[in-house]
Amino acid sequence: MLLEREVEIQYRPRMREALQNKVNAVADSLRSQMPACSRCSQPMRRHDVETVSWVALFGRLQATVVRYRCPACKDERRPLLDLLGVEPGRISGSLARLLALLAVVAPYSLAARLAWLLLGVKISPMSVWNVVQRLGESAAGYSERLSQYHADSRSEGASTREAPPAVVLSVDGSMLGMQVRKQRRTRKGAEPLPPLPAVQEGQFQEVKTGVLLLPSERVETSPGRHSVVRRFLVSCLGDADAIFARLYAQLRELGWVGPHTVVVIVGDGAEWIWNRATMFVRRCEILDFWHALEHAWGFARLNYGEGSQQAAGWVHRIAEELRAGKVEEVIARLKRMRPKTPELREKLQSLIAYYSEHAGRMRYDQYLRLGYGIGSGAVESAHKQVVHARFRQAGMRWSEAGARRLLALRLLLLNGNWALLDQLPMVSVA
Repeated sequence: MLLEREVEIQYRPRMREALQNKVNAVADSLRSQMPACSRCSQPMRRHDVETVSWVALFGRLQATVVRYRCPACKDERRPLLDLLGVEPGRISGSLARLLALLAVVAPYSLAARLAWLLLGVKISPMSVWNVVQRLGESAAGYSERLSQYHADSRSEGASTREAPPAVVLSVDGSMLGMQVRKQRRTRKGAEPLPPLPAVQEGQFQEVKTGVLLLPSERVETSPGRHSVVRRFLVSCLGDADAIFARLYAQLRELGWVGPHTVVVIVGDGAEWIWNRATMFVRRCEILDFWHALEHAWGFARLNYGEGSQQAAGWVHRIAEELRAGKVEEVIARLKRMRPKTPELREKLQSLIAYYSEHAGRMRYDQYLRLGYGIGSGAVESAHKQVVHARFRQAGMRWSEAGARRLLALRLLLLNGNWALLDQLPMVSVA
């Protein structure tokens, strides 16, 4: 370990020098080139020359940069910085993407420390935050544009010639703590920062997450325990329409929704899920098996007592019958029960109404035979990976823009699509 560290320390200055030589060579190659205006296509004129610097992985680099200006449009360009993809005084694109990767898995202050331990770069947490905002805004904008593109019936997705016979879509929501202030505090002169407003109850916003997977890629890793070979995650701070629009866009991008594909929607009974499921003509709606049992447990605890073996046995019998596809028999037996108290009667009627409403989504024997699965464990696991692991650590509160940007970056990582970030520009944010 010590030898590796010694080599790293020894050769880091040489690597910075080699990178600086590369920058100088690129600058020399551009000296004789006269750029054209992007607006009017006329040749631009040399305006001035200045020396600028920026932070790269191996240290600070600098270059003599020529600025050109269009006499007619007054538009300005610095071809060298455009080609290198850097801005004066800022962080290089390559280092910025490494810092964003650290911030996607760790809080900003910890990401700054990891940058020093792993990359040998001293950086402030605020600089890491700024990188995430700029790259995250670019990633979030790409996702939004992709959703809008596929919302148009004239758009083209991936080829559907090998579209699967069925694809499983599971969607749910999770609450995220939000900041109470709409704008960042600013210091005026030597005055101290104004105090933060008090945290109010209900200061939360729902993050909706969806999971796409193929039934054929669900494998049994151990008796009664299933796992998926691959899955694709979609998440957003938007409303129900927004998450379904993004799920549809992802299906189009994957080529997973052909004319004969059955879209299997697994939900917890929330109306917003079933209302949007109608966008798929060929669909199969499934009520999550464990949510169905939760309603049975609610009545069993009240009728037989909390933690009683009689309650457990009663629910176990219902579970076996539901899994066998006998939802009508279960409803008929519930209707024959005669609870003794008004509270029990009301609870029983609620359970009967719930099962009757969702009976068409509770053919669990058929779903298991077709390999669709009957639970929403995939999306609940996705909540933990996408949201809980990074956004719901102790004391965390988020601005809407900050959460949206970091969420877009985290999805790129978890979906194995981080390389896409190399094709997106770093945008300026307020």
